[in-house]
Amino acid sequence: MIFLILAICASVFVSIFLKIARKQNLDIAQAILINYITAIILCFLLLKPNLTPDIFNQGASIFISLGVLLPSVFIIMAKAVQMVGIAKSDVAQRLALFLPILASFTIFGEDLTLAKGLGILLAFASLIALTYKPAHTVNHKADLKNTALILGGVWVGYGVIDILFKQMSKQGSVFSNTLTVSFILAFVLLFVYLLVNKTKWQAKSLASGVILGVLNFCNILFYIKAHQAFKDDPTLVFAGMNIGVICLGAIVGLLIFKEKISKINGVGIILGICAVWCLSYLK
Repeated sequence: MIFLILAICASVFVSIFLKIARKQNLDIAQAILINYITAIILCFLLLKPNLTPDIFNQGASIFISLGVLLPSVFIIMAKAVQMVGIAKSDVAQRLALFLPILASFTIFGEDLTLAKGLGILLAFASLIALTYKPAHTVNHKADLKNTALILGGVWVGYGVIDILFKQMSKQGSVFSNTLTVSFILAFVLLFVYLLVNKTKWQAKSLASGVILGVLNFCNILFYIKAHQAFKDDPTLVFAGMNIGVICLGAIVGLLIFKEKISKINGVGIILGICAVWCLSYLK
């Protein structure tokens, strides 16, 4: 459980960084670019990957998919926030949990028990309540078709990334090879994207990417380790991560940024605790 808790904490620190970065007018895309370089360096220093030609036989489909999806989902999410607002975008990201949970029982062979079924229902109810925001925070200018497409992209993107990290965890100790190459490919693709868009480089935005890289590396590493620790209970990790991040994020938002938690959000925190309890302790 310690790896899951550490992954949740690291993810919340990433959210705190992004919140502060926006207030400081940092270019998030440039920070994410350097984030990948930092993550690559940490992979070599801490995980000691062995990048032999065999890696293309071990996990090519995973690192190619992740290398493309990691920067792509960032771009899609940014456009979603611009088009339809933070509220709908956040809901689409969190409800992407449906895909990895479906994969738990169809791909990873987890048994669906009554307790897990109850936990899953509580998890989705919790996510809906936790991500509730007043309607006035949403941009209604986007048409229905574009809204469906952009939110569908967020939903599928984040869901598939979670599934790929679970697949990576099944590689055992050699997951470091796949993770390192994923970061390298993500860096190359995002760098090309920024060049094509004639980005004006900012020293402070690039420098901030080092901090983001450390936090993001810890988030992903501990998330994979959590999947390895609960190799037979992927649903617990998928749901626990999503619920934990939002619950802890809400508490941090209240205590540090003085953000209000509505009664519905409070109910969501309680439902989330019940969901994780069902998935963890009931059999």
